[in-house]
Amino acid sequence: MDRRDEVRDFLVSRRGRVTPEQVGLPAGLGTRRVTGLRRSEVAQLAGVSVEYYTQLERGNVRGASESVLDAIARALQLDEAERRHLFDLARAENTRGATRRRPARHQVRPSVQHVLDAQLSPAWVSNGRGDIVAINRLGRALNAPLFEDPARPVNFARFRFLNPRASDFFRDWEATANDTVAALRSAAGKNPYDRELTDLVGELSTRSPEFRTRWAKHDVRLHQTGVKRLHHPVVGDLDLTYEGMQLLSDPGLVLFVYTAEPGSASRQGLDLLATWAATTEREERAASQERTSQGPGAPRDLTAT
Repeated sequence: MDRRDEVRDFLVSRRGRVTPEQVGLPAGLGTRRVTGLRRSEVAQLAGVSVEYYTQLERGNVRGASESVLDAIARALQLDEAERRHLFDLARAENTRGATRRRPARHQVRPSVQHVLDAQLSPAWVSNGRGDIVAINRLGRALNAPLFEDPARPVNFARFRFLNPRASDFFRDWEATANDTVAALRSAAGKNPYDRELTDLVGELSTRSPEFRTRWAKHDVRLHQTGVKRLHHPVVGDLDLTYEGMQLLSDPGLVLFVYTAEPGSASRQGLDLLATWAATTEREERAASQERTSQGPGAPRDLTAT
């Protein structure tokens, strides 16, 4: 992912969404040769020269001040996620050659796992790539179809675009795809040097035309709160509200907690899921203890295979 190409494609895509009427400019006579605003119109709205904005749109944002970037963001009517993304792209260019951010982590501190285990709701920690880094028992039960996939680490994007079971699990099929890609695009802006993220995007782009089409749109979003509509293979339909909280001591990691409306069918579904998870855990523990007690030389029960 070339940084200058990222800046160019992002600014061009945002400029193409805004019409002159939306920003109070006359549309002019005749047929417009561009979709959305012209470069000259963006420059006028931002208070910079056409030549300077042209350089910015070509990806040359090195040295661009915050005030200029803010002006561009206002001219293009960027939302908060898009504005942050623009600043992230510029920051990556301006810090080229400086200390790079550490890649997204694969584990959490023990105290974070204790917080997860103390939750009565499904909860997990995810990094910018969408890997599940840590999870509690109910969270694992909720995401059982993801853990049945042998690919590791367990990853929401890979499951959504490459696993056939995802179409049964995610009831908001299109929205889930858009949100997943937009979250990955935001992560790529924050840390363009994350090799694992680059590899994941490459894999998904190669194997999924659906992902490739969405990735080319350069949409971004803040993955902080919302509603997930799922179909769990054991308890059925669930409508869950989630909150994402940044772990300030662990940059790049987000704690997600999923809840259901008290007294709702989804709350009853989560209660049933908790019972199922506890029962499954006990059965697995008992089976593990039995295998241990038999020892490595014990005869194998072929009927269990």
